[in-house]
Amino acid sequence: MEAEEKNAIKQELKIKEKINLEIRDYLAIERTKFANERTFLAYIRTAMTLVLAGFSLTQFFENDIYKLAGVIFIPMGILAGFYGLRRFLGKKKEIAGSMQAYTPTSQVHAAVAKAETRKK
Repeated sequence: MEAEEKNAIKQELKIKEKINLEIRDYLAIERTKFANERTFLAYIRTAMTLVLAGFSLTQFFENDIYKLAGVIFIPMGILAGFYGLRRFLGKKKEIAGSMQAYTPTSQVHAAVAKAETRKK
């Protein structure tokens, strides 16, 4: 009886371990998505700062050096914003591709995924 109980406990632990792995994998993907969004927001914040600094320098200072710096900062900010957007969308697509390639570890999820691919 003890051997049967040990085997039952081992089976139960294996099932819980697989579930924990799936949760860990899912959360890792979510963390990656959030990191991508945080990086995009940092690019936008930097772009806005450059553009606002450029406008401030051109509007509030009479010296030509400050106006030149302002004129340079404005396009730099716009370029930084577009670069951040391009990078964000590229990484988002890459993350989505990784999710498509992800294979569930449990037998139940594998069976569901297999049934869904048969329907398509």
